[in-house]
Amino acid sequence: MSDHYDVLVIGSGPGGATTAARVAETGKRVLLLERGDFLPRERDNWDSRAVFGDAKYTADETFYDRRDRPFRPELHYYVGGNSKVYGAALLRLLPSDFGEVQHSEGVAPAWPLSYQDMEPYYVRAEHLFWVHGQHGEDPFAGRSSQDYRYPPVQHEPRIQQLSDGLGQLGLHPFHLPLGVRLIQDAHGRASTDSPCIRCDRVDGFPCLVGGKADAEWAVIRPALAAHPNLALMTRTTVERLLTDAGGRTVTGVAVTLPDGSPGTFTADIVVLSAGAILSAALLLASASDAHPQGLANSSDQVGRNYMRHNNLALIAFSREPNPTVFQKTLALNDFYGPSEEWPYPMGNIQMLGKSDDWQIKGAAPRGLGWAPSVPYGEVARHSIDFWLSTEDLPLAASRVTLRTDGAIKLALQPDNNSESLTRLRRTLTALLTKLGMVETTFVRSLYLHKAFDEAATAHQAGTVRFGADPAASVLDVHCRAHDLDNLYVVDGSFMPSIGAVNPTLTIIANALRVGDHIAERLGTIPSPS
Repeated sequence: MSDHYDVLVIGSGPGGATTAARVAETGKRVLLLERGDFLPRERDNWDSRAVFGDAKYTADETFYDRRDRPFRPELHYYVGGNSKVYGAALLRLLPSDFGEVQHSEGVAPAWPLSYQDMEPYYVRAEHLFWVHGQHGEDPFAGRSSQDYRYPPVQHEPRIQQLSDGLGQLGLHPFHLPLGVRLIQDAHGRASTDSPCIRCDRVDGFPCLVGGKADAEWAVIRPALAAHPNLALMTRTTVERLLTDAGGRTVTGVAVTLPDGSPGTFTADIVVLSAGAILSAALLLASASDAHPQGLANSSDQVGRNYMRHNNLALIAFSREPNPTVFQKTLALNDFYGPSEEWPYPMGNIQMLGKSDDWQIKGAAPRGLGWAPSVPYGEVARHSIDFWLSTEDLPLAASRVTLRTDGAIKLALQPDNNSESLTRLRRTLTALLTKLGMVETTFVRSLYLHKAFDEAATAHQAGTVRFGADPAASVLDVHCRAHDLDNLYVVDGSFMPSIGAVNPTLTIIANALRVGDHIAERLGTIPSPS
């Protein structure tokens, strides 16, 4: 195998995989590097204790927080990256997210492009990742030039009851856009030829049957089959980026090969997509005489402005059983922006995958208190699970740096726009009580909530943001480094703000946009797929 490629892509998550597949359409030689291997398909993929309790598929990494305390981040080094275990909720940012947004504790900055600039790429991203949904249901969402290619995943009866109840309260619940390879019959059940079986393992678990639109199944496998000019190397870790003597061009990468030996690959164009934390760390680790603060870091912005959302997993209980299996089908944006409840934005509410007995036990380390003799499995039968997401703000001090020993330090600043999450939780609690879903005598003790600390890196963004001003950003509007001619970054690093919905669809859409730009630069522009 030749060591020189037209385009080299680092990281096989949604951003890197999508860019590699798009550029491979040009016929140019493309190399996709992944530090992990294919995630093994085994029974433990769907075992709660193995996935959540033992963290079997979580990378064996140690990071350090702002106080220099060690922790294990929720990273997954596999072909497909963190998308192997994501919940496949693929929502667009709202049009307002692309402008300046005033929050109670600060301002989310405007993007250097608009919702309309991104809209055609959102369509392509939705089609590429098998998104099921229905545009127009959410009155707060932006206009779409095309509908989803697949119909929404139908609610099971208990969730349909919840949706109807929210509607009767004057709210606007909508079907959560989901990336699943699902064929539904007239009753919403998985048909006999559907890869997705509508199980209760979609959220946080690897998919045993390839029915979830992770980057491996939705992009990498089809692209490798269609394009012999695309190569994938696994178990290959990029240690640093190399530049020419003048420091204006990335010439290649120094790697550790699968057998542990050092190696080098060169390329005309290098695309970095290791995730917001690791991409920033790799740029900092690639410091040289020409780039003493780290590669592409003349602005001193690399690693800064780290965001990951303020999230809350909320488990509500009711006297009425909830026999739902595939629960993750409903969302609500009524409180995304300013509302009658609060003059500032709160965020997005969506369903989580259904809790089982082990997850309930894990969420209540001291026991449920109100019913210590009731088996956790029986409690789980009455649970209804929600995910609350609000926007955190890009702060210069929320940053990724390298310690003197080379380890990654993630200095997450506490209480970053946290009031919005507190208010969103209270709002949802009040709504559920109005719907009679909770025994009001036990409201306080029947709500178990799990807040996420530094280890929660699933929605990582910022750190290498794009913008028009080279003094205040790392990348230009095409996500090319201001300081280098041929380096692009296409994971969540580029985002100057994060909004309040899962960032994956925006990462995919942007990767298609940047892929088009790289294809044009290469002189070959096939029709968009």
